Parts: sequence; C-alpha cells; structure tokens
Amino acid sequence: MGEKTGAILIRGARQLLTLRGPKGPRRRPEVNDLGVIPDGAVLIRGGLVEEVGPTRRVENLAAARGALEIDASGRVVLPGLVDSHTHLFYPPPGERGASDAGAAAAVRSSSAWLLQARLQGFLNAMVQHGTTTLEVKTGCGPDVGMETKALRVVSGLGWSAMDVMATFLLRVPEDAAEVEVARIVTEAAPRIYRRGTARFADIYWDNRPARHDLYARYLEMAVASGLAFKLHVEGPGCAAAMALAVGHRATSVDHLEHMSLEQTDLLANARTVATLLPAAALFGAGPVAPARALIESGAAVAVASNFNSHLTPVFSMQTVMALACEEMALTPEEAISAATINGAHALGAAERIGSLEPGKDADLLLLNTDDYREAGRYVGANLVHITMKRGRCVYREGGVEKRPRA
Repeated sequence: MGEKTGAILIRGARQLLTLRGPKGPRRRPEVNDLGVIPDGAVLIRGGLVEEVGPTRRVENLAAARGALEIDASGRVVLPGLVDSHTHLFYPPPGERGASDAGAAAAVRSSSAWLLQARLQGFLNAMVQHGTTTLEVKTGCGPDVGMETKALRVVSGLGWSAMDVMATFLLRVPEDAAEVEVARIVTEAAPRIYRRGTARFADIYWDNRPARHDLYARYLEMAVASGLAFKLHVEGPGCAAAMALAVGHRATSVDHLEHMSLEQTDLLANARTVATLLPAAALFGAGPVAPARALIESGAAVAVASNFNSHLTPVFSMQTVMALACEEMALTPEEAISAATINGAHALGAAERIGSLEPGKDADLLLLNTDDYREAGRYVGANLVHITMKRGRCVYREGGVEKRPRA
C-alpha cells in the first residue's frame, strides 16, 4: 500500500517527541519542552513530515489512507540525532598515539576511496545509534593538498545513510612564525574556500593575542566566500574568542572546557550556539564545560560527540546525552534538545532537521523504551529500534542501507 500512495504512517507511539517550538535555538525555559504527544503519530510523504499529532486524528486523515503503517506501540519516537562536532576524518583510523607526521603521511598515501572505506564502519555505527546528520572536520594542518583531499573525501560520504557536512578546520602549528601564520591565513585558506566543498570554516583558537587579528581576518574571508564559521575554543583565554564569535554571528563556538562562570553571560541570548562535548572529559581531554551555568544564563547549548578515533572514540550520541546528564547536570529534556534541535541550529540546518514538524525532513528514531528519559540514562546501550532518514528506514536493528542517489 505504501508503494502506491508514497505515504508512511508511524502510529501508536507511547511518546512522540516533536520538539516543536520557536524558530530559534531552544533556551530556558523552552529547552525543557519537547512537544510530547502521548499515543502520537507521524505521517510522512516524499521524505518529508506531512503531519504529526494524536494517532486517532492523524490516522483518520484522507492523506493517511493506504499509507504503509509502522506500529510504534510502546516506543518513543523522536527526531534523528544531530552530531554537530566530530573529527571523523583526521587523524585517520590507525594506531592510537601515532605522531601528527604519521597521521599526515597516512592521508597522503591513501586513496580517497580507501579513506572513505575506512570511515564507513564508523558511519554505520553512528546510524545504528541514531545519528542522522553529522559534521566532519578536516584539520590536517596548513597543507592545501591534504585539506583539499580531506574535503573531497568528506563530501563523498554524503551518499551514506546520513547527511554529512564538511568543515574546513584550520590548524596553525604552535611554533609557526607570525609571517608564516599570515601566509597560511591570507593565501592557503582562500585557495581551499574556492574549492566549494566546505560548509563551514573553523579554526583552532589559541591564547596568542598577536594572532587574533589574523584569525578574525580568516573568518571574515570565509564569510565573504559564502561559508558560515565556527570557533574551536578548547584552551584558556575564551573571552576574545567569545567576543569574535558573538560579534560576527558565528554559527557555533565549540568545546569551552576552560570557560569561566563569569564568561557564560557572553553567550546569553546570542545567536551563536555553544556546542559542548561531554565525552572529551571522559578521556582526559580537560575539565567539564560549565553547561549548567550556560543554560541558566540563557545561552543555546548543543552537545556533540567530538568523535576522534584516537582520542575520543565515542560514536553514540545516546552515550553523549547520558554523559551530558551525568557529568554536566543537564536534565534529560535539555540533553535531548541539545542533541536534536540545538544541534541542528549549530549546523545552520534547523529549517529542515532537528524537529518533527510539517515540511521538515522525516529524520526520526523509534526507541526500544516507553519513556524518553531513558535516553539520558544509559552509557553504551543502544535503544534504537529503527532509524529513518528522509522517510527511508536505514537501520532496523540490523544492517545499514545507503540512500539511493537522487
């Protein structure tokens, strides 16, 4: 029947989490409102959400006649998870603790096909654990050839079972002379922008005032080239980075483990999303970011995995949500908002993903639980029964299928 009408009806969900709300990212108090519909249903057509609401109402719509039905009885249905900060590409999979030179050599010597094949297993695992949209950074170093290759590989991952967004992450060597930094920023980076394969520009922010004007120029050139930008702030000296991010309307500012409580007000009610990485502290990468203070200040908070096959090998956003609740004192509602709608805002994509509303992509999960709060409790468990990407089942407690080319 579904083949004839092109419609899918997911019905009888114990809890349907729509995440419906304001157009902007969720803040206090709406961050705790998940738009829960008991005994909810979702009608999907053409890969988009056509209607959401109580099952009795949605199943009786004329548009639902002949739809392929999926029984969600006893389960939670919610938007697909958005992982808005990963280092999936670099360093490449291999021996943990390998030198940067060794990691760079592995990228240079491997074909794009081989690099993509090595990453596919991680992508499949992420889909199985509920991720439907993923950001991937480069960060190979100021080498135009390697960065171009990295962006080509990441862009090629877009035909997997999820959407993949590429970020050019500029990583300036700590010992680089200032004249070399200027050359990288003004010559090398623009050459990469012109390739047109990146969605975002990002930069490792360091606490060196002499470089800050150059970093600002780098981001301004990125915006002039049509890229949105992010800031990678994982060390001390957050204030200057915050001023730049908010003043230039950065899409997100990430890490923030060294942000002081006093500095959290810098992001209060700002358009810029604070993307926090609960798993980083688990592997000794630094202190825990002040998530509770950020939320209380009125900042928009997203959470992401910081996946790095060497340093943060966590591909499950369910684990990230559980760590956000345990280590950062987020409520389950805040963690879910941070991993869905606010993650979508951290990628500038909330107009089409992050919530279940008519007209948006039908990216959603069916969980093997009847209470959404369970999603913030388990570390390492997988509650996903079905992952859907644009209305297509890409995981059903089994293998992952690729979406066909358009």
